[in-house]
Amino acid sequence: MLSAELFRGSLIRHRNRVDRSNEPLVVMLVTLNDRLVVDGSPVWAPLIETVAATMRETDVLGWFERQAVLGVILTDLDAFDGARRLELENRLRRALAARHDAAPVGGVSIHFYFHAAPNGATVDGLLPAEPLLVQLRPQTRRGRLYGTIKRALDFVGSLMLLVALAPLLLLIALAVKLTSPGPVFFRQVRVGQLMRPFTILKFRTMSVTADHAIHHEFVSRFIQAGTAAPQRPGTPEVFKITNDPRVTRVGGLLRKTSLDELPQLWNVLRGEMSLVGPRPPIPYEVKQYKTWHCRRVLEAKPGITGLWQVTGRSRTTFDEMVRLDIRYARTCSLSNDLKILLATPAAVIAGKGAC
Repeated sequence: MLSAELFRGSLIRHRNRVDRSNEPLVVMLVTLNDRLVVDGSPVWAPLIETVAATMRETDVLGWFERQAVLGVILTDLDAFDGARRLELENRLRRALAARHDAAPVGGVSIHFYFHAAPNGATVDGLLPAEPLLVQLRPQTRRGRLYGTIKRALDFVGSLMLLVALAPLLLLIALAVKLTSPGPVFFRQVRVGQLMRPFTILKFRTMSVTADHAIHHEFVSRFIQAGTAAPQRPGTPEVFKITNDPRVTRVGGLLRKTSLDELPQLWNVLRGEMSLVGPRPPIPYEVKQYKTWHCRRVLEAKPGITGLWQVTGRSRTTFDEMVRLDIRYARTCSLSNDLKILLATPAAVIAGKGAC
């Protein structure tokens, strides 16, 4: 039986493996009712023996939280569904009921967490494991300090920019309203950190009758191909739809200069986004992700600008974009954030392809 540190390390390694193989990873967590104690200590020994007896030889047993939560990694699975979950849980509860020295069946809580379903599919009786697995990486004091300072800078920075840019925001709003019928702002549900949805705010750049199926089809081809975006002969590789007929005249200018993104400062102020981070995807994009792609929205809060925007932007392949986002999440620091912020204006002026 593994210690909590070794068990969590093993769980991270299994997560990394299945992210590439697209195999399912299931984690069973077992906890005891607080009242089930003997001489001040939970009666773990009979429970551990019972769990071990119902496991396969390839499964991994250990403490998820020492003396609090018992964990089992169910490895080498071809498939896993609600019926399989119910079978395993019933087998464990029958084994507990057969032991007189074990905890009462009703005093044991059993939960299954499923990893490798990035398309949003749900499995009966299984809980999504993404937040659970992301939190495995121990957060150092430096990491906690970075998170606190980053949030403070996001709040102060977005508030100051909203105040300073208020005249420009008003001019853009008037231009959008006077040149195209419809609302000034475009609202869209995006996927944030830990797969939490939120509504993004942008200046409207398309007509209100625009068919969003065009973008849906384009992004689908781009993600599924795993290569550079479709392009016309003789044109550069870009991750955007060129000469989009849905875009208004003012909208084209806003997109070219990325001014349509400025209302997202409100999302930063609310804490849904950061000044620096991965681009927040649309739900139908995430449904087509491979498992490892999901790390870009699990491990970092989405941002207005990021490493992808100032290096490759629209000219990278989708997999390269994901790798850049993951690299940012793994190496994030205030100095890196500052470098990205300072490099953003040059990237916009160079016109590397706003998205």
